[in-house]
This record gives sequence, structure tokens and C-alpha cells, in this order.
Amino acid sequence: MKQKDWVFVVLLLIAASTALTGAVQVIAPAFILRLLSAEVTVTSQHFFAIVGMFMVLFGGATLHALLSSRHHPVVILWSSFQKFGAAGAVALGVQHGVFSSLAIIVAVVDLLSGLLAFWYWLRIKRESD
Repeated sequence: MKQKDWVFVVLLLIAASTALTGAVQVIAPAFILRLLSAEVTVTSQHFFAIVGMFMVLFGGATLHALLSSRHHPVVILWSSFQKFGAAGAVALGVQHGVFSSLAIIVAVVDLLSGLLAFWYWLRIKRESD
């Protein structure tokens, strides 16, 4: 039986917001790029929409795993890796002047989300073994 504590609920919210913001990136990449003070070109919009697609996929997979009746540790593990990668990529984007310093908030939230998902993975992996 899954323990539906605060960690579970927060991860549900993170997964849903990842899928939702990813969908916005797919539909309106220029809008998000402008919020991050990034250059808006056909190329940047195209690649930002691709990133959004993967956010929808990882957020959706994580939601699916969390809402399933059994644990899916591998999905949670890879979701944490996605969050770590996103944090690093956004931080590098800020460092290289691609995004405004405001985007560092996104990097920190992704890093914390990755840590929480990794902690949850450690917990459910023990229960699944």
C-alpha cells in the first residue's frame, strides 16, 4: 500500500505542474522565452517546444506512476534525473546569459524537486525490494 503523505502530495503537484508548464511551452514557446528574457527566434521556439514535449512526457509518466496502485521506482528515479538535468541546464543558461537571472528560481525549484523525487525513490525502492 502506498503511503500518501506530504512527500507524495508534493510530488503529485510537481508532476502535474511539470506536465502543464511543458504543455504551455509546446503551445506557446515564445511566451515562456520572453518571461525568461531569452532571445525569441524560430529556432529557439522550436527547441524550447521540444523541451516542453519532454516535460509533458516526464510529468505525465511521474503522475501515472504516482497514481498507480503499485510503486514504479524506475519512473521516479528517472524523473529525479530529469529534474537534476533541467536544474543544471537552466543554471548554465543563466550563467551564459541565455536566460535572465530570474530563471535561477526555476533552476532551484528543479533542483529541490529532483532531491525530493530522489528521496522518495530511495524510500519506495526499499518498500519494493
